[in-house]
Amino acid sequence: MNRTLKTGLSIFRIRAAEGLQYRLAALSGATVSIFWVLIEVVVLTVFFKYSDSMGGNINGMTLAQGISYRWVGELMIMLPAQAVDSDLLKKITSGDIGIELCRPLDLYWHWFSRTAAGKVNSFVMRGSIVFAFGAMLSLLGFRSVGAGLPCSPLHFVLFIISLFWAFLFSTAYGMFATSIRIGLEWGDGPINLITVTGMVLSGSFLPLQLWPDFMQKFLRLQPFASYMDTPARLYVGSTDIRPGLFFMAVQLAWIAAFVVFGRMIMKRKVKNVIVQGG
Repeated sequence: MNRTLKTGLSIFRIRAAEGLQYRLAALSGATVSIFWVLIEVVVLTVFFKYSDSMGGNINGMTLAQGISYRWVGELMIMLPAQAVDSDLLKKITSGDIGIELCRPLDLYWHWFSRTAAGKVNSFVMRGSIVFAFGAMLSLLGFRSVGAGLPCSPLHFVLFIISLFWAFLFSTAYGMFATSIRIGLEWGDGPINLITVTGMVLSGSFLPLQLWPDFMQKFLRLQPFASYMDTPARLYVGSTDIRPGLFFMAVQLAWIAAFVVFGRMIMKRKVKNVIVQGG
């Protein structure tokens, strides 16, 4: 286990440094994200303006909080974007998984490190550019469309912790999907379906607080809120500290669940994997 941990950290550092070379691709992706957020800001403004809620408040969220939520969401948009790492998918479909099995490492944690490094690159290079632009809009006086400040210092500290747990959740869920994909002969349809479902239920397209009232309990407890909704609510202050701590605990519970089930599925699949070729 000690050897696997050291190797995993080395793989994480090497792959993260490798991904940081693609600055132009990150800049072009960030530009697309910025325009997308500005379009969503317009949609949210219209949504709040013509809603029937009193005082411009929907389920405890104001328009300013909704706009900040979307900027924070775009900061984390690449965490759930791809459930299965593209390099690992090639190894699974090409048969190179046989080479991976020859390494004296725990396959799950080896691939966990690779998946985590890929998500860090997207977060640091693309998400940070987008959020910095949103913050700059507020500093220049365009507060109606820019990212606002955290609700309070305590909310910001909890946001940072929850953001890290969202990263771990994203990686654990990615490994869960990767484990399912091993030995699957009927394509990537099921994986793509659960990936899109996860993005919708994470609040990537519409803050979960703006969904119908009767769905709120389900939306808060379902796993995909751990991607984006829980950290974003803490940042904008649309949830109090005590419920925020509870849902951070829910994040940890889902991380543990996906790690346990991902490892179980991978061990079972690896025992039955068949590599064909000469």
